[in-house]
Amino acid sequence: SCLCGSAPCLLCGCCPPAKNSTSRLIFTFFLFLGTLVSIIMIIPGVEKELHKLPGFCEGSGSVLGVQTHVDCRSFLGLKAVYRMGFAMAAFFLLFAILMVCVRSSKDPRAAVQNGFWFFKFLVLVGITVGAFYIPDGAFTSVWFYFGVVGSFLFILIQLLLLIDFAHSWSQLWLRNAGESNAKGWYAALCTVTFIFYAMSIAAIVLLYIYYTKPEGCTEGKVLISINVILCLIVSAVSILPKIQETQPHSGLLQVSLITLYTIYITWAALANVPIQACNPTLLVRNSTSSATTTQPLTTWWDAPSIVGLIIFILCTLFISIRSSDHPEVNKLMLTEESGAGAGSEAAERGEHRAYDNEQDGVSYNYTFFHLCLLLAALYIMMTLTNWYRLDENLQVLSSPWTAVWVKICSSWAGLLLYLWTLVAPLVLPDRDFS
Repeated sequence: SCLCGSAPCLLCGCCPPAKNSTSRLIFTFFLFLGTLVSIIMIIPGVEKELHKLPGFCEGSGSVLGVQTHVDCRSFLGLKAVYRMGFAMAAFFLLFAILMVCVRSSKDPRAAVQNGFWFFKFLVLVGITVGAFYIPDGAFTSVWFYFGVVGSFLFILIQLLLLIDFAHSWSQLWLRNAGESNAKGWYAALCTVTFIFYAMSIAAIVLLYIYYTKPEGCTEGKVLISINVILCLIVSAVSILPKIQETQPHSGLLQVSLITLYTIYITWAALANVPIQACNPTLLVRNSTSSATTTQPLTTWWDAPSIVGLIIFILCTLFISIRSSDHPEVNKLMLTEESGAGAGSEAAERGEHRAYDNEQDGVSYNYTFFHLCLLLAALYIMMTLTNWYRLDENLQVLSSPWTAVWVKICSSWAGLLLYLWTLVAPLVLPDRDFS
């Protein structure tokens, strides 16, 4: 009965609404549930049975007004994941619109945010069922570009969260070292930084070995080299004396983690290069390799997708369970550092008020939270399908250059963003960056 939240239960009366922190976790659970269903649908044994769904695979469709005849059973996994991604994105977009300008729990819409879970689940199920009846045609091609844009933005959010995590990690160990006057904390900090840089160097060497050739594969060589140079520049800038004066908390631990993440993004980008000679992990599935044939299907899973799924889970949980220790990150993520409104004032007076009491102001921006989950849904949709798309004739499922450039540009944007946070106090000395 508590699934109904603040709504009257049909059998058991009313249940109190969930706390705001709990509601975030339940919405995240909905996202993970949709992700689990998507994963199940791309398992080869399940994928080949999807053609039995009524209306899901009719073998023909209309693309931009031109009638086509394609054996869509070859691409059932991609079709299913795209429709699950559409359903989750539509669900979170609906709540993002409903929660616009909600300032406190006194707003009637706050009860919808923190309760009515049973009915929310029914809405999600209804949207999902409806998504599977979307007719074939231009949907998959158009939705691919929505997924690309959303994934680009979520990669930047991931980088922001990693930077915040590294800052918190570094400050915690430095604080422990200062309080206990123990050199072990400094040694641990240096060891972790060394491990991150060693992993990055090893990954760079492997990328040159497996994704480039002595002759050819110029694109891969250039992309790897550019990102290595950018990482070296950011590392050098972070330890300059003038940067340390204005940004005393900046250090190599943060940069080493950012470098490792940048190399991962580079790896994921190279895994989408549509040249077989330069990409040993390239997968191609055409309309002749039907999902109903006896030959085994090429699995959707590869190493970059598995790593991306793990990072997605960690970052989504990070968004859902905590606010940052840094005011600037809280401003970007539209959350409060230690409670909402009068709750902080009460804490200053020595009164203990529940952090989840949002009578005077919400502790996080409801709309922005749902938009983050929307972007996460699009990111996991692209990750589970390896960023692959159907060609113009709907005959071959292959990796486009679009995926490569989106990932590479997101890594560049992230590095430049972090570099700007380091040099901004020097460039704009009149502004307060404390």
